[in-house]
Amino acid sequence: MEYTAFALLFLGLILLGSSATLSRREQARTAARLTSIETKLDAVVAHLGAVVPEPSYPEVEALIRAGRTVEAIRQYREETGADLLTAKNAVDAISARLRL
Repeated sequence: MEYTAFALLFLGLILLGSSATLSRREQARTAARLTSIETKLDAVVAHLGAVVPEPSYPEVEALIRAGRTVEAIRQYREETGADLLTAKNAVDAISARLRL
């Protein structure tokens, strides 16, 4: 009986591991497709000579102007879903642009 339970547990772990691997593969494929689509879109925009405006984050800009950088990063993450490092870099870039 113990061997059966152990075998079922082992089989379950194998299935769980294989589903995680499939999920990672699907994420990699999705990322590759997204990169391809972005490249094509950039080519179309360049061909048309269109100017794509930068996104505007008025609340983030107001927090930066008030010197509340940490809150600006938090607000940027909330608005965009970005991770901490991406949000910090974006807030730094917005801050540099506002000081021009």
